[in-house]
Amino acid sequence: MRPARFQEFAITAFRRGGEVAAAEPWQEGTTRPYGVRVEFGTGAVIHVSLTAVPPPGENFCEPEAPVTAEPPSQVAVPELYEGGKPSPQRAELYLAALLNNSGNPEVARTYAYSARETPPMNPGLGVDFHNGGKAHMLIVT
Repeated sequence: MRPARFQEFAITAFRRGGEVAAAEPWQEGTTRPYGVRVEFGTGAVIHVSLTAVPPPGENFCEPEAPVTAEPPSQVAVPELYEGGKPSPQRAELYLAALLNNSGNPEVARTYAYSARETPPMNPGLGVDFHNGGKAHMLIVT
């Protein structure tokens, strides 16, 4: 899924979250051309930058050829708040579950970075698509 289309998909999926007050496109100059600004019910705001990796053998200059299959099984949406506030680690788990539960047939798997065997230094979430492409969302604020 190309970055612009993935951004639209993510915004729609995030808006379905009961704790999400608003989700809208966000960018930070030319260094982060795609992203999502997410505001939670408490007024807390995070920004999620978005990058994408094309499927093997494809580049983003060619027409997109989406591949669909069975979407991932529904998962429980985890609690967002800890001590009344969303932490970046809670937000990544929450947002990954919203993407997972979207029912999008292009999505093969979603995951929070902190749930990986070796979590990275920065919180974020990822999506693997049935066509072999990937999307990465880094929580930057």
